[in-house]
Amino acid sequence: MLQSLAGSSCVRLVERHRSAWCFGFLVLGYLLYLVFGAVVFSSVELPYEDLLRQELRKLKRRFLEEHECLSEQQLEQFLGRVLEASNYGVSVLSNASGNWNWDFTSALFFASTVLSTTGYGHTVPLSDGGKAFCIIYSVIGIPFTLLFLTAVVQRVTIHVTRRPVLYFHVRWGFSKQVVAIVHAVLLGFVTVSCFFFIPAAVFSILEDDWNFLESFYFCFISLSTIGLGDYVPGEGYNQKFRELYKIGITCYLLLGLIAMLVVLETFCELHELKKFRKMFYVKKDKDEDRVHIIEHDQLSFSSIADQAAGPKEDRKQNEPFVGPQSSAHPDDSAGN
Repeated sequence: MLQSLAGSSCVRLVERHRSAWCFGFLVLGYLLYLVFGAVVFSSVELPYEDLLRQELRKLKRRFLEEHECLSEQQLEQFLGRVLEASNYGVSVLSNASGNWNWDFTSALFFASTVLSTTGYGHTVPLSDGGKAFCIIYSVIGIPFTLLFLTAVVQRVTIHVTRRPVLYFHVRWGFSKQVVAIVHAVLLGFVTVSCFFFIPAAVFSILEDDWNFLESFYFCFISLSTIGLGDYVPGEGYNQKFRELYKIGITCYLLLGLIAMLVVLETFCELHELKKFRKMFYVKKDKDEDRVHIIEHDQLSFSSIADQAAGPKEDRKQNEPFVGPQSSAHPDDSAGN
């Protein structure tokens, strides 16, 4: 008897704080996923980093042996300056000296990466004025971009997701949940084909040193706004139609970001995912809901009263002013 009571009390306790338990497991799962990614990246990339370091040491030693007039300190000073300039997007190589980083098309591409928070890092402001303007430009531009993308995605979602799902549900009598799932899968497949596979094939042709995997990697890193900056198109030597190419990439990034957000919004509207997300949300108490309802009713009543009193005040303001003496004249005239 006591065991059954204890078990039922534990079950009620768990059910009462179910969202808190789910949120705790969510935090734990996220931390474990971070650790898992760190372990995998470290085990995969660390050997390649070690090989690259050994190769650079050998090249440096060989270069100093072939050029005895140059000291190791002078070489390191030169390489340090070169690497510092490379961090700002400036290269001393002869095959890269023809490309400017701050012409109009390159600046337009940079502005798009800033506003979309992609930030490849291949080009950064050099001057203090440019850095200050970048801060102000981002503070205003990023919320503006979020507002713009939200408005666009909301309108596109109505025509691409909600109306087709409602049409098949009403016209053909299919289940709305089944139609929504099938539509989301098809929309995701079309988006991946049009903004990942096809652009990856195009980039692998236009970029001389990119294969298909590297091109697909660039598309994913860009449209997910990760923007690592290890692959940036249009930076090759003697790139044909570089200005037009940069404008095309800017349009591709903007349209691809909108398409990605539309797909995410479509999946988020699925009934199953809504139920899954609610597991981790804080449930409002009934008393809080009643307070919100009472406050809403009071605000509605006060707004109605203000609206009703508004025309009366306007009529009073429009009426001509009548002083206290003017009311005595009619009485006098009546007495006479």
